[in-house]
Amino acid sequence: MTSQTAKGNSVRAVTSNQSGIHDKLEEEVRKHLRSRFLKPYAEHNVTAFEHAGCWLEQQRKPLLLDSYCGTGESSVWLAQQHPDCAVIGIDKSSARLSKQKRLPENCLLVRADTDDIWRLAHDAGWQPRQHTLLYPNPWPKSEHLKRRIHTSPLFPTLLALGGKLELRTNWRIYAEEFCAALKIAEIPAHARKLEINQPITAFERKYAGAGQTLWQVAVRLSSPPLSPL
Repeated sequence: MTSQTAKGNSVRAVTSNQSGIHDKLEEEVRKHLRSRFLKPYAEHNVTAFEHAGCWLEQQRKPLLLDSYCGTGESSVWLAQQHPDCAVIGIDKSSARLSKQKRLPENCLLVRADTDDIWRLAHDAGWQPRQHTLLYPNPWPKSEHLKRRIHTSPLFPTLLALGGKLELRTNWRIYAEEFCAALKIAEIPAHARKLEINQPITAFERKYAGAGQTLWQVAVRLSSPPLSPL
């Protein structure tokens, strides 16, 4: 999740030694678009995915993925807004996920790493109707470029899953880089300022309450999804 810290009712804005899109972004994106991520699966992620797969099969509803869901507040909101869909929230922190005590019947929270879950989902033929990435860790230091979603080896798999993809962030450069990466993959995209009427995550509530500008990137990916190399 994000690296900002809170003091009282204030939230520190993202600070970075970058003033614009990283000059190595295109090189990293193209490198990953030309290759396949072959990292071995962790056993606990495979187990978590198998559990999620059984649940999804029983639901018999279109899938909404909510990656980096934190406490699962956004997953619950999505499930309530889309009762005709099955919502799976993914986060690697059991401490965060344990804070969500009651879930709608069409919502499942999974403790796992997206490194494996996205690839397992693609290989299993999952085709989410929608995939949300709400305030992922921006890794704002220039030297941490490779840790961002759009410059990671997972980016092709994210695109290959298809559906409506939505990113939200409180760092303008992150949104601009995400758009630039999508355009390199020949997917038109633009970032827009997000007006918040009803915050759907704890971070969104803090950022909006602190008067920070929030950014959204929303695109519709290929249907059927493309296959990663």
